[in-house]
Amino acid sequence: MSKRTADLGDGDTPLKGGVRPEPMDVDDKEMGDFEDEFEDEFESEDEILEAGVDGRPDAEREAEERAAGAMDVDNGTFIVGRNTLEAGQHLAPDLGTYEMLHSLSTPWPCLSFDIIRDGLGDKREKVYPATMYTVAGTQAESNREKENQLMVMKFSGLSRTQKDEDSDSDDDDDDEDADPILESKSIPLTSTTNRIRSHQIPSQDPSRPPTTLTATMTESTNVFIHDVTPHLASFDNPGTIITPQQNKPLSTIRAHKSEGYAVDWSPLVPGGKLLTGDNDGLIYATTRTDGGGWVTDTRAFQGHTGSVEEIQWSPQEASVFASASSDGTVRVWDVRSKSRKPAITVQVSNTDVNVMSWSRLTTHLLATGADDGVWGVWDLRQWKGGAQKPSPIAGFSYHKDQITSIEWHPTDDSMVAVAAGDHKVTLWDLSVELDDEESKDTAGVKDMPPQLLFEHISEHAKEVHWHPQIPGTLVATGQEFSVFRPIPVVYGIHGK
Repeated sequence: MSKRTADLGDGDTPLKGGVRPEPMDVDDKEMGDFEDEFEDEFESEDEILEAGVDGRPDAEREAEERAAGAMDVDNGTFIVGRNTLEAGQHLAPDLGTYEMLHSLSTPWPCLSFDIIRDGLGDKREKVYPATMYTVAGTQAESNREKENQLMVMKFSGLSRTQKDEDSDSDDDDDDEDADPILESKSIPLTSTTNRIRSHQIPSQDPSRPPTTLTATMTESTNVFIHDVTPHLASFDNPGTIITPQQNKPLSTIRAHKSEGYAVDWSPLVPGGKLLTGDNDGLIYATTRTDGGGWVTDTRAFQGHTGSVEEIQWSPQEASVFASASSDGTVRVWDVRSKSRKPAITVQVSNTDVNVMSWSRLTTHLLATGADDGVWGVWDLRQWKGGAQKPSPIAGFSYHKDQITSIEWHPTDDSMVAVAAGDHKVTLWDLSVELDDEESKDTAGVKDMPPQLLFEHISEHAKEVHWHPQIPGTLVATGQEFSVFRPIPVVYGIHGK
């Protein structure tokens, strides 16, 4: 995966990979009134009925429309990455398609983050203003790398998007009109965070919260494991002071000789089991002992001929995991193997495979995203090994830059969120069939897949995650954090 360069002569915000595009200005001004050119054209109701809206009989006009086709492309349709803004033009989000939309900034951009499950309850999509907790790692400029930090954050005051028809409503809470609030507790780091993932150890005492751990892969090649439980608790306990000892890592993994991006906690080992992969193609396993210590097995899993970009544990089998690499392959492993070699190797791309997501609902489905902007879905039941190469059951080349993040919806096995270097976060519904007659023509726009449900602009989008407790809500990181929830018809949970 390409990395943002921290040194920029123009003083602009750092960016990993590629040339900095022109800033996207957002114009929130409403469209002005327009004059009806036909307002005084007709003198009587009878004339209107006879002539139709354009001065011709309705039957004649409708016949001409049918002949020309009712789904002609609007020449004004603007597609990011395909069209270019002219001088004086600005992009503005259509707020009518969002139920919630907020942007929050941090001192330095964050390449990676994770959402923390909290005790506020599940299925709270109707609760506003919303609150959520996250962890993230920063990327400071190289000459200020000691300013890097692991950020434990609380986003609150996330109000519903104000619609025009709601502007006169008197029964909305005043809090819904307030600006969002970002509170944070920082743990000092001396290196950029490439990837961060969290894990929660269930508490033996129902009255106490779980222990929340983070694993942070850094450019320094070290992987740090922290306990951020006190940091999270401090947000709701004013006056709490985090001690220097609480900021220290529980363990530092020093097995890697090169930096990496691949890290994943096993969802089937409550006590904590971690896999980390590096640019040398090596993967190491680290396990929490019964006494609370951490042990890294020095026997690396070997097989990739390029950097390990992503690791995903099987959501169903505790000993199985998959890895994606810049060598274009995905390999499936069994941690019990004494040979430390992959059981199955499949070439899924001719370019780097940057990201991967294993469906936790339909556990034979694996989604991958590559450097050429192509992402696909694979049926693992077709992966038998050997010379025969399986084909993806779905594949899309809509994005025009590298795929930087991909994730299955936590409760809907047909929904996928994708982020890419073309500044887009897209939502997809794979239940839409390719041969669906009603979906072949997507609003008359060329090369617009019918499975594409929603497109959100996030400058330099790096990661996107669904919130597991607020259905239909997503968080993306790039130039800043973007918290959004499309209107319910988009993410489709009402009908599934």
